[in-house]
Amino acid sequence: MEMGFYFYSVCCFLVIFSKASMASDTISPSESLTGGMTLVSNDGTFALGFFSPGTSGNHYLGIWYNNIPMQTVVWVANRLNPINDSTGLLKIETSGRIVLQVQNTTTAVWSTNKTASARNPVLQLLDSGNLVVRDGEDSNPENYLWQSFDYPTDTMLPGMKIGVDLRTGFDRRLSAWKNWADPSPGDLVYGVELEGSPEMVLWKGLQKYSRSGLWIGNGFSGAPNSGLSWIFDYKFVWNENEVYYICFFKNNSVRSRVVLNQTDSARERYAWNPETQTWQQTLAMPTDYCDGYERCGLNGICDNNNLPSYCQCLTGFMPKWPERWNSSDYSGGCIHSKPLDCQNGDGFIRIRNVKTPDTTNSWVSTSMNLKKCRDECLTNCSCMAYTNFDVTRGGSGCVMWFGDLIDVKQLQTEGQDLYIRVPASETEVKKKSKVKLAIILATLIAPFLGFLLVFCYICRSRRKLKDEVEDKNLSDKENKEENEDMELAVFEFGTIAQATDSFSFRNKLGEGGFGLVYKGTLPNGQEIGVKRLSKSSGQGLTEFKNEVKLIAKLQHRNLVRLLGCCIHEDERMLVYEYMPNRSLDSFIFDQTKRAVLTWPKRFQIICGIARGLLYLHQDSRLRIIHRDLKTSNVLLDSEMNPKISDFGLARAFGRDQTEANTNRVVGTYGYMAPEYAIDGQFSVKSDVFSFGILLLEIISGRKNRGFYLADQSNNLIEHAWRLWKEDKPLVLAGDFLVESGDLSELLRCIHIGLLCVQQHPEERPSMSTLVVMLVSRNELPTPKQPGFLFYKKPFEADCSSGNDGPSSRNEISLSVLEAR
Repeated sequence: MEMGFYFYSVCCFLVIFSKASMASDTISPSESLTGGMTLVSNDGTFALGFFSPGTSGNHYLGIWYNNIPMQTVVWVANRLNPINDSTGLLKIETSGRIVLQVQNTTTAVWSTNKTASARNPVLQLLDSGNLVVRDGEDSNPENYLWQSFDYPTDTMLPGMKIGVDLRTGFDRRLSAWKNWADPSPGDLVYGVELEGSPEMVLWKGLQKYSRSGLWIGNGFSGAPNSGLSWIFDYKFVWNENEVYYICFFKNNSVRSRVVLNQTDSARERYAWNPETQTWQQTLAMPTDYCDGYERCGLNGICDNNNLPSYCQCLTGFMPKWPERWNSSDYSGGCIHSKPLDCQNGDGFIRIRNVKTPDTTNSWVSTSMNLKKCRDECLTNCSCMAYTNFDVTRGGSGCVMWFGDLIDVKQLQTEGQDLYIRVPASETEVKKKSKVKLAIILATLIAPFLGFLLVFCYICRSRRKLKDEVEDKNLSDKENKEENEDMELAVFEFGTIAQATDSFSFRNKLGEGGFGLVYKGTLPNGQEIGVKRLSKSSGQGLTEFKNEVKLIAKLQHRNLVRLLGCCIHEDERMLVYEYMPNRSLDSFIFDQTKRAVLTWPKRFQIICGIARGLLYLHQDSRLRIIHRDLKTSNVLLDSEMNPKISDFGLARAFGRDQTEANTNRVVGTYGYMAPEYAIDGQFSVKSDVFSFGILLLEIISGRKNRGFYLADQSNNLIEHAWRLWKEDKPLVLAGDFLVESGDLSELLRCIHIGLLCVQQHPEERPSMSTLVVMLVSRNELPTPKQPGFLFYKKPFEADCSSGNDGPSSRNEISLSVLEAR
């Protein structure tokens, strides 16, 4: 009786389900999807419809596996805006925009951005689980105008990219549900870490939770044997356009997914078992204790087979605090057992089968072999380890780590070989034995040869000592003359080294065109920023003295304050006031941090930059042209007040001088005025042009270079000008700025930005006029044609017309660097 009733219920359910399901896998603008209806992919694998997770009672639009007993949701559209106690309606507009709204109302709870124009837009659920918008009349069915794979939630499906588009900064990440009944984003996030050499990272809030290690050609060093290789093929792609991780099916009959859960084993992979009708877990990350981030402190190595203590110091290191270490407190990490002696020669010890250290403090080249990598690391006293790098499954590359080594894990097999810097005394025992044998043989066979060698050695030593004394005297004289010429406080090298913990990469703030910038703390507790010029950079003594002299004479609240400098042998450093919020670009181009800068705060920053530039052009003792004004050269203090920095390329004019020519075009290509980039002519109006670019970037949250819209715009200027001509300039601004900002003020700033980037310098307003324009409500002149530059593709060529220094380019800072 009960069995018959159960069979009858199932039959009724199937009948109802078949009626509710749409016969097609597409929706056109004349159709809609409402509660109780589903859209099913062509092969029946996936379904799109409305669901209520757990006991929440809220309704969401989602995609789940079709025709399996348990509902397994893989994507949620309105995870931030559930529909409460109502029925939803999904439709696609004739513009190609997808809209989810409450049925019988016009209230939209979720929608997509406007797509490129389409004659016949169609919404389609593919067999891969990807929901796409395409033009039904396009002969290429894979030419998507929008796709859900670009906006993953907690699940990664085969064919889905997890990573970053370097051209636009678009970041695809997984984020876990808060709990089983709430699909809104939790604090677990999985994506690509771009600092140093890229790797996959799992974050818990703002803290790293677990890492993959380097990609080593057939997997990541932290999980080289990820299992089920007969089912999946993995790829990690890294080029000038994008960095992403992707997997594909080898066996299409298998259903599998990777999901991010709010559990200890956060990243889990499942495969559907048709025999048991359940999801079978095939992989969980972190897999063990040592997969957790930085278990053993700095320079420690974690080994799950090393019981009862998981942690050891790397070879050549010892615990910093032995008593704490012995009581299983590894927070202090490890330090070198013997001090390194870079000048007289260090060596390397190979550690086999490890997960490579955190790549945040690393440097990579994809064209350097292992021997060249060792030589380069050996000549750089800050290089603490190196290994080979293979991003293309067959290529050759090099990765070097600087400063402390973080989060190293010992594997049993298939890991990466890591070469760690240690004192030469720990690596040359065999070499010393060979030398001793050679000396004995030489003594027995040719005593006179030994005498001759000793005699030559003494002569050479005396000559070398004499040369060193002369060089030191000359260096001291030059340093004294340089210091006297600075007219500024001069710091001892030892003071700066101590303040920055010997220039540790843990104190690294960033990297500019001429060197690294570190955070430091002076003995009196004052925090400082130290710009350490690279010995191989294009900035020599002339540029260094130029920057010191200029900044020393500048006093304005919107200019970074120089505290002093340091000249020691071939080291040259600038000591600035510390800016805790770093540079402006780290906020406006970051999808997660950009919301911190609301429109009132951005407008305050714009006005501050304008006042600082006005001071340089008009109110300082010298008329100064910055020549490299860009978002990364605008620093933010603790209250987000802007301060213009980096005066290495600045030029000082006389009070009556307004322009000059140069054969050496230096600066950042995406911010250069056309007359400067092409003819080498610069003036105060060159800075105005750069300010206009900066203004448009602050408003749009996009970079001028690396900005592409198919068949429409090649850079931000062109995009802004096209929107202005179409009388829809506010489209340039991010949605959250339009929704929360002063629209008239926002529109006025776009107008001013276009005035600044006009083709002819004489048509651009001066900074004094600009400052008034920003704060007044007077009518503004109509902008004329901007100065479009025909930019080369990123990574194609340098824009410098001279050979006396490199110029930076307006593109993402991650790049495949050549050895220096």
